[in-house]
Amino acid sequence: MQCRTIRVLGLVSLVLAFAFAYVRATETPAIPTITVTTREFAFQAPDTVEAGPVTIRMINDGKQLHHVWLVRMDGGHSFEDTFAAFQATGTLPAWTKEFGGPNTPRPAGGESNATVVLEPGNYIMACLIPGPDGVPHLMKGMVRPLTVLPSARPAATPKADVVVTLEDFVFSFSRTPRPGRQVIEIRNAGRQSHEMVLVRLAPGKTVQDVLATIEHPEAEQAGVPVGGVTPMSVGAANWISVDLEAGRYALICFIPDVTGDRKPHFMHGMTKEFEVGETHASR
Repeated sequence: MQCRTIRVLGLVSLVLAFAFAYVRATETPAIPTITVTTREFAFQAPDTVEAGPVTIRMINDGKQLHHVWLVRMDGGHSFEDTFAAFQATGTLPAWTKEFGGPNTPRPAGGESNATVVLEPGNYIMACLIPGPDGVPHLMKGMVRPLTVLPSARPAATPKADVVVTLEDFVFSFSRTPRPGRQVIEIRNAGRQSHEMVLVRLAPGKTVQDVLATIEHPEAEQAGVPVGGVTPMSVGAANWISVDLEAGRYALICFIPDVTGDRKPHFMHGMTKEFEVGETHASR
């Protein structure tokens, strides 16, 4: 009887061991996170990262708005000749691809994030936001190289609660975001690059009030930026994790219309206001 009990226990232990090994082999590894700290006018960031999904956690330690914009350089082009081409024309050369990244949170300690699926290669990390003098921060040295190394890890991406589609020139929701923590997938389905700036509006203010304060930074601010994604090439996608309070919000795309009149996309109507409703406790 004792021997039979020992054999049964041994069999159970073996089954449990195989089950545990199977779960460990099939579970999806956690997406790695890197931290990028911004200030006037520099990035504190790793020099290398492995390819695949990567969550970029941005901390703004500066006094101005900043963001993280990732651009891959193809065809063997260098950081220097790509940056020189951008300086000369004000547009990206044909050998580049925009992968997005976390858009601006509030200054002085604000945080934002974006999960980006990076491909191996050489990248530029830059901040396009202009200062009070109108000069983009990358022209003041807020630009640096980043190398993405090959990796064999699985390319699983976050599961989205809401999908926002960017087109020429509209934002479309799969559904309106709810209060609380959630993952929002942002996908560029347009014919040119787009970005998404997420702003929490001050009470009684509109997206037009936010746009008006861009020209008059000394005015009372009509909203607080809480992230979003930086410019992405056609077909690209990013995922952001946000914890939204109840209130009114706006989406804005600031980048210029490169296929038309060069005016910012918001001047073509690429803005959207939406309400995040109050949560109700279960009864």
